[in-house]
Amino acid sequence: MKVGVIGLGSMGMGAALNLLKSQHQVVGCELREAGRAEIATAGGSAVASAAELPGDLEALIVFVVNSSQAEDVLFGPNGCASRLQKGAVVLLCTTVAPEAARKLDEKITAAGLLMLDAPVSGGATGARAGTMTIMASGSEAAFAKAQPVLDAIGDKVWRLGDTAGIGSTVKMVNQLLAGVHIATAAEALALGIRAGADPRTLYDVICSSAGSSWMWQNRVPHILDGDDTPSSAVNIFVKDLGIVLDQARNLTFPLPMASAAHQLFLAAAAAGHGAKDDAFVIRVWEALAGIELPKPSGAD
Repeated sequence: MKVGVIGLGSMGMGAALNLLKSQHQVVGCELREAGRAEIATAGGSAVASAAELPGDLEALIVFVVNSSQAEDVLFGPNGCASRLQKGAVVLLCTTVAPEAARKLDEKITAAGLLMLDAPVSGGATGARAGTMTIMASGSEAAFAKAQPVLDAIGDKVWRLGDTAGIGSTVKMVNQLLAGVHIATAAEALALGIRAGADPRTLYDVICSSAGSSWMWQNRVPHILDGDDTPSSAVNIFVKDLGIVLDQARNLTFPLPMASAAHQLFLAAAAAGHGAKDDAFVIRVWEALAGIELPKPSGAD
């Protein structure tokens, strides 16, 4: 199958590499030369603009930052939707508001294409391993066309309904939990450090205790290693928790925990840490309480 992947970041790159491993033809689309080179080295090809993607793609996966970027790469001045062959399937894997997914579905359908509202979870590690969870909704025809792609990039595909927006609704709830769990893990570690606990010992104890969480076990090691290289950035949760809160406001639904977490990510971004790993929301407490975070190995 000939598949395009727009956005070769932490998630898109993993998806593209697993498609290649499954013997699909892959054309990546990425502004960064390093990302294009990695795909070429792995046996695929890559372009710098969606306008350069070939028109004979059977499937297109969109892994951009937000709905505005998704609309631009598909329908903007350099978009590719108008050149794709009729009946090709677009997998919208970007985290967007449910209404944004529905609006994109209308435009994609009008262009003679199929769409799956298919946000993913699993992080960079899951993307590289081909073990992402895919929260998908769309028509039977879209699922059928996309099945070889879904088989290659994920190990758990949830078929959530036959219309766009349902997948994005479920991802929205996941992001509420993920954002709150990351912020709470950072808060707990910061409290322990301020109170004098050894952070590595604290991490080990909590991992085997009732207070543990997936995010505690996955993100706290980034802090312990002093490595703020983003696998998922602070700015992602500024956006995603913003989507959660906007949707809740439209539903007249209070979200005190998500609101507090959003403010913490906003504070970290305002302090200049928006492009850093999301675990480094802990720098809010570093600044407020004057705690000393673990330093990278070899640092003074």
